[in-house]
Amino acid sequence: MLYIGSMTKEAWIKSKALELGFDHVGIALVGRMESENYLNQWIARGFHADMQWMENNREKRMDPRLLMPGAKSIICVGLNYFYPIAWEEDKPKISRYALGDDYHEVLKKKLKSLESEIQTKFGGVPCKACVDTAPIMDKYWAVKAGIGWQGKHSNVITRDKGSWIFLGELITDLELVPDEPIGDFCGSCSLCIDACPTNAIAEPYVIDSNKCISYQTIEFRGDLLPNDTAGWIYGCDICQDVCPWNTKFSAESQTVEFKPREALVNRDLSEWKSLTEENYREKFKKSAVKRAKYKGLKRNIDHL
Repeated sequence: MLYIGSMTKEAWIKSKALELGFDHVGIALVGRMESENYLNQWIARGFHADMQWMENNREKRMDPRLLMPGAKSIICVGLNYFYPIAWEEDKPKISRYALGDDYHEVLKKKLKSLESEIQTKFGGVPCKACVDTAPIMDKYWAVKAGIGWQGKHSNVITRDKGSWIFLGELITDLELVPDEPIGDFCGSCSLCIDACPTNAIAEPYVIDSNKCISYQTIEFRGDLLPNDTAGWIYGCDICQDVCPWNTKFSAESQTVEFKPREALVNRDLSEWKSLTEENYREKFKKSAVKRAKYKGLKRNIDHL
């Protein structure tokens, strides 16, 4: 085990990650996913809907060494994005994660800073930063690294911040001592399953994207939405809002970029229905909502 002064290499990396603003950091050994059958079966059941990209690069998803040859460890990070929102009745809602700046840019910038610190400290160590868009199973590795456990709503839950966290990874060829998974603390609770208005949680830990409001309002490209979206025009927080780990342990984010934009919260439906493409570009500059494009967001609004 390598020591840097009085700190181990792993402790130094974790300390540096926390200094850069991450709320959680853990380490996992690179290898082939032990639960690859779960992914194969999920896709075989058609639960990925028309997200063809989940079928692509499946081998890379199952083994990060195919993403970065020579990789030995994965440094997994979590960044809290929770800001309290009191939605008024009948006001169109947007998922908390998309009310501030695009998390891809914010998280990637912090990961690249961590990468730079590691390369400087350990002499040009090869690393690959991943934020959501790379073919890697973020939740699986976060669980392996001990950041949290995958809840019955499929999101990773942490013991001190709940599930309001963005996940990212730094794959590296450094040999690091891994952390241990912390176990599953959902117990017999089924609040998330019971609360889902479209029954999208097909069974504990398994999401049928075809029924999921988040999928329908973000990834679905059809002209008409298949069911009522319960007032959501982008994403959905219902399963997370009822989770006891969130109701008890949510803590306001210290990342100012995630602070909700006033123009997106508690606006009348009439205001949303008058949204033009020019307004859209202005309101959602540097926003994750651009994933749905103007056409998709307008479809979601008109569906209400």
